Amino acid sequence: MPQPTSKARLVLTALFVDHQTPAEVAARYGVHRAWVYKLKARYEAEGETALEPRSRRPKTSPTALAPEVVDLIVRLRKELADAGLDAGPETIGWHLEHHHGHWVSRSTISRHLTAAGLVIPEPKKRPKSSYIRFEASMPNETWQSDFTHFQLTRPDGRPGADTEILSWLDDCTRYALHVTAHARVTTPIVLTTFRETLARHGIPASTLTDNGMVYTVRLAGHGRQGGMNSFEAELSRRHIVQKNSRPGHPTTCGKAERFQQKMKKWLRAQPVQPSTIAEASQALLDLFVDEYNHRRPHRSLPHRASPATLYDSMPKALPGPTTDPETHERVRHDRVDKAGSVTLRHNSRLHHIGIGRTHAGTCVILLVQDLQIRVVDAATGELLRELILDPNRDYQPTGAPKGPTRRPPK
Repeated sequence: MPQPTSKARLVLTALFVDHQTPAEVAARYGVHRAWVYKLKARYEAEGETALEPRSRRPKTSPTALAPEVVDLIVRLRKELADAGLDAGPETIGWHLEHHHGHWVSRSTISRHLTAAGLVIPEPKKRPKSSYIRFEASMPNETWQSDFTHFQLTRPDGRPGADTEILSWLDDCTRYALHVTAHARVTTPIVLTTFRETLARHGIPASTLTDNGMVYTVRLAGHGRQGGMNSFEAELSRRHIVQKNSRPGHPTTCGKAERFQQKMKKWLRAQPVQPSTIAEASQALLDLFVDEYNHRRPHRSLPHRASPATLYDSMPKALPGPTTDPETHERVRHDRVDKAGSVTLRHNSRLHHIGIGRTHAGTCVILLVQDLQIRVVDAATGELLRELILDPNRDYQPTGAPKGPTRRPPK
């Protein structure tokens, strides 16, 4: 079957058969005269090969990643996946920046993972914009709780008994407050673990759970509506607001669900699988909680901070009756400007709070309680400044001596 005649072949025919000039050929076929000269020279040097399609890929790419960085991305992907931890582009980017001194964009990492065959394309999911997101503004404002099943493994490798892992999670900072394994989760166990969590982390303002009978009996059978189990009675006695998701809406407790998914993925990736409940709760679960709270970068937190960084640096919410209704509390995220200050509006007036030029560009969290203000580094949890706002002046000085300040040598 004859191949269709290309414009390049027509141009060459007009040049070498009809003996037309490049200017005449360019005008005849509506192409640029420079392209005609280029095609003529290529044909004289290469013959029929000049008519084959050529790649438009640039000969050099100055902004391309170095091969060793690409190899590092692939190695981090394998190491994180083998350890049962997050191995997505954002997590890999965090490790590259904080542990290896390379800043690589998320899209670049994703492109190299795809080229290496390490990313499996997934069908389109429901758009994130369709979900109604909510998040507590302070630690201990809401605690989420849920339990999940995990099958143990016998020493000979056969499937063992089924266990249930109960977790308590802070909604604002995703801090894992209490995680334990049990043969079967019951209401007395929920109450006991809740009291242990109270003793360690204080009293929350509210709890959020599903409608399991261990948490609530509000949807129980005929004759039991309106009653309370021991956990509900404990919440009522301590003036803690109880929140329950609507039936058939598991995304309401999505933070706890996601935490459990990560936890079970990590457990399954361990070389030695737990064979007893004590081994699962006291050994592996404690290791995972320590890794999750203190070292794992969290995608949902500002600047990929760890849950412990925010939970330890922010003020804690209290149950409703113990809070002062006249106190105005809020949390604000900002970035220190080039002059070393951040802005805060109070009583319809904008104030500038000095932090210091050495912290220019640092992302911070402002913890405001009336006129008392604390400025915390969003990534590390370091307290940068604590002050009482003077409403009568615009700039709130740091009190440091005047003069240029420079960053300390690294």
